[in-house]
Amino acid sequence: MRIFVLALEGVFDTGLTTVLDSLTMANGLAQATGMTTPGFDITVVGLRPEVRTALGMQVPVCDMSDAPAPDWVVLPALNRITADALVPLLGRDDVIDASSALRAWRSGGARVAAACTGTFVLAESGLLDGGEATTTWWLSPLFRQRYPHVHLDAHRIVVSSGGALTAGAALSHVDLALWLIRNNSPELAALVARYLVFDSRLSQSAYAISDHLSHSDPLVERFDRWVRERLDTAISLDAVADALATSTRTLTRRLNAVLGKTPVEYIQDLRIERAVQLLKTTKLTVDRIAEQVGYADGHTLRTLLRRRLGKGVRELRGS
Repeated sequence: MRIFVLALEGVFDTGLTTVLDSLTMANGLAQATGMTTPGFDITVVGLRPEVRTALGMQVPVCDMSDAPAPDWVVLPALNRITADALVPLLGRDDVIDASSALRAWRSGGARVAAACTGTFVLAESGLLDGGEATTTWWLSPLFRQRYPHVHLDAHRIVVSSGGALTAGAALSHVDLALWLIRNNSPELAALVARYLVFDSRLSQSAYAISDHLSHSDPLVERFDRWVRERLDTAISLDAVADALATSTRTLTRRLNAVLGKTPVEYIQDLRIERAVQLLKTTKLTVDRIAEQVGYADGHTLRTLLRRRLGKGVRELRGS
């Protein structure tokens, strides 16, 4: 499998090296164990003769015109963690050129992949339109507003849709690389994960503390604050709308536009977040925690945690 790793100026150092190290390790382990699996021909390419990482290290990039066509193009993140810093970067000349290059590779039959803020560059190309994708959790409202034709599922770590592969927050670069390896050999991917001491993860939900989401909508921010102050009570949508001097229809529409969720779904997310925090930081019983987050009993909370996070109470407290 021929893989281009596209390095743009200011590439996230950990993201770039994680992808390269994981794929290189897969090649080495396959050879050492005698696995008969297709190897990975890895080429780091750039759109400019000189590329430096966010930490100032020069990346040796190859001229794409001299390289055979790739099977996959992988785009690591750019090192920008806030919306204010990221949005101007998307208008940079080399990022615009990257959109054109990605479309050309895709039209030539290559599949494309990106992780963390790299998903924004991929979305700028239009190659995610009409399909599903994920992105780094705290920038999901910005992603949803900027790319309304992409079906965003920010809870998932990795999403494969059509000819595109996207991964979530920064260290999801590992998940992305392991997905590529697993696509060739599940056995080899499991071996690489063990050597990396890396556990499988299916969701970003446990990390998506909504206090840090880029809401960028005053009504959504007021809704978030109002609900947080009353999580231990029964909350009706009518009561919230009245308190915020808006209609339930407007509130539902604005939350869906910014967060891709209904008010009820978002309230449930906040309750799960608070429950996880209490499980990790207190010795309260599950029934008592359930009361503090607005549920009738501990059984309901246990079931919800298992369904949404894939973990039970003991696992969450142990972590």
